[in-house]
Amino acid sequence: MLLLGTHLLKLYLQLGGLALLGFILGRLLPPKIPIYIGKFLFWIGVPVGVIAFVRRSDLSGSMWLAPAVAWLAILLGVGLSWIWLRSKAHPLSTSPGSGRSLWSQQPTQGSFVLAAMVGNTGFIGYPVTLALVGEQYFAWALFYDLLGTVIGAYGLGALLAARFGEGSKSYQQFVNAILYNPTLWSLGLGLWVREWPLPAVLEQSLQHFAWSAIALSLILCGMRLSQLHSWSSLKPASVSLIIKMLIVPLFLGISLSFWGIDRPALLVLVLQMAMPPAFATLVLAETYNLDCDLAVTALGLGSIGLLFTLPVWVLIFGIPPV
Repeated sequence: MLLLGTHLLKLYLQLGGLALLGFILGRLLPPKIPIYIGKFLFWIGVPVGVIAFVRRSDLSGSMWLAPAVAWLAILLGVGLSWIWLRSKAHPLSTSPGSGRSLWSQQPTQGSFVLAAMVGNTGFIGYPVTLALVGEQYFAWALFYDLLGTVIGAYGLGALLAARFGEGSKSYQQFVNAILYNPTLWSLGLGLWVREWPLPAVLEQSLQHFAWSAIALSLILCGMRLSQLHSWSSLKPASVSLIIKMLIVPLFLGISLSFWGIDRPALLVLVLQMAMPPAFATLVLAETYNLDCDLAVTALGLGSIGLLFTLPVWVLIFGIPPV
């Protein structure tokens, strides 16, 4: 327990402190600053960081299970959220005051499903994995995010958003979001140059830059959270978060524990599954005229809830080795 407390204290000080700094800066700096930081991280910071961490990650073993697990989590989240929506539409659940009018609205249903299916496995998932489990198993988080969350959000997520929403029905922008994602390309480049020897100074500089990008991504998350002003739709947001951050990682985590996966790798997968909703859910909600209040509430509430759920996953699935 003492070791667990030390790990979590270190995590909260590093991650929580940077996010808090970003929250404060987000209230003080012009609204365009987070946009510029986001573009820098998207085009340069995160891709370079991926190349740096891939060079030091262990790519042996069953790491390629990560995308499959990501898709299992996505589909399970969609399935459970759909079952919940169907239960709310059942005649037995339509008593006065039951809130049927809210649950029966398609924009609300769309945001509810999106919040339950994809998590912030990049900007939050990466630093959580690195802080708790270390660089050796970073590739598990990387493949989970790029081949699972990114494609799931802008592939299946876009299809669902178009199904429930009233906005643009063109999928080209979401196809472009996948094809022109520099992090995906940097993964291929990182695998290609993985064994190339680099001068010690250059290798060290690359690692320092990668960690700086991780720190900046946490500051950006705090800045974005400071701009979320809506806390309505608490009930549907809470239900979607219970599905996304509790039921799915618990069920799949216990199931995977019987597959013989290394405990650190299993912890990485569970942590990625338990991340709060991705910012992509808000992008999709705005594009397809879904319930943006629900998307915003789920983002903010999920980010706060993560502070309380992290100790649970570490206790259940093993104290990390770092």
